[in-house]
Amino acid sequence: MPKNLNYRFGEKIRLVRERRGMTLKEVGAEANVSESLVSQIERNKVSPSVDTLMAITDALDIDPEYLFRDYKKKRKVQITHEAQRNSLTLNNVIYYQLASILDSETGTGNCEVETMLIEIQPGGQKGDIEYGHPGNEIGIILSGKGELLYGTETHILNKGDSLSFSSDIPHILRNLGEEKLEALWIITPPRVFKD
Repeated sequence: MPKNLNYRFGEKIRLVRERRGMTLKEVGAEANVSESLVSQIERNKVSPSVDTLMAITDALDIDPEYLFRDYKKKRKVQITHEAQRNSLTLNNVIYYQLASILDSETGTGNCEVETMLIEIQPGGQKGDIEYGHPGNEIGIILSGKGELLYGTETHILNKGDSLSFSSDIPHILRNLGEEKLEALWIITPPRVFKD
């Protein structure tokens, strides 16, 4: 058996056993394993099979997750503060890049989804009525009034409305109001802010 085991939970098992006032022999009998094996597991001398480990946790009446809590992978949380957002202005539209999904190992943002806050000034529009592009889009109108021209269809959009569509059909989102149109926009694959 290896001397340096990756997962060392023997101390936790011994601590719970002692708190419950159980002997090595009692735990072994309950788990249907030898007293010697329980002792070796507690001293991190052996790595038990999953079945043995489950039997011991049952005997001690503990949740197996307790033993592995310290080994859970730590995931990164990416926070993009409002003042740190990347922005891009095209015609009368401002695109603000929101947080993107990071690779947990490298910390880079090679993701398949792009999220943006978009602001379209009165009379402004985004998109192209002549060309579509590969992918899909989802939008939520946060404020203002607009219309989506999608192929030969026209859809009026108000605050609180949400929409989704295939991007390969030519489309335009246009501000119809006298105030800016603000929307949360999700595109896959990314088009505006590419890494």
